[in-house]
Amino acid sequence: MSQRAFFAPDAKTKTVEVVQEIERQTSAEVVVALRKSSGYYRHADYLFGFAVALATLVAVILVPEPLSALAVPLDALVMFVLGAAFCAQFFGLRRLLTGTRRRRENVRAAALVAFHELGISRTTGRWGVLVYLSILERDAEIVVDAGIDEASLGDDWQRAVAELRAAMGALDFPRVLGAMRALGPVLASAHPVRDDDVNELPDELSAT
Repeated sequence: MSQRAFFAPDAKTKTVEVVQEIERQTSAEVVVALRKSSGYYRHADYLFGFAVALATLVAVILVPEPLSALAVPLDALVMFVLGAAFCAQFFGLRRLLTGTRRRRENVRAAALVAFHELGISRTTGRWGVLVYLSILERDAEIVVDAGIDEASLGDDWQRAVAELRAAMGALDFPRVLGAMRALGPVLASAHPVRDDDVNELPDELSAT
């Protein structure tokens, strides 16, 4: 699959439908955030630029024609800049040059920031749930508010979260929607919908 499916014209509509389906089963309030990237990966750009510059220097050394002393460092500098700019345009290359642990930490940190920026803690019973999706890292994170005890959700919750992350790893949008749907019955078992339930948070996808 492709990241384009996440930003297709009907993606927001399908996401809203899934959120509303979940919230018909539970008192939990679900918000979905989609981000192109969860961190700054300039180190990957610079690393790739350095590799290109080094390859340029090696090529220059092997060239039989004599070059001026100024041309060599200038060529290397230009290739460094071009290499770094090239890397910045390709998520796959940035991901390849960044460790799994760093990507995971970036996603977790960005999800916590989004949780507060989107005001998910403002619900009456503190039962907000953020489903955070990040394209560059191909990863997902779920952040729950204080009113929801994740431990009480059991193994079904852990399996649903694992499936969501696996779906994002494959950038499979329909599979992501299916994994989100699986959260509904699990949340309903611990936090069933109330008679006085009102929609306290927006159902629309937050995408940037």
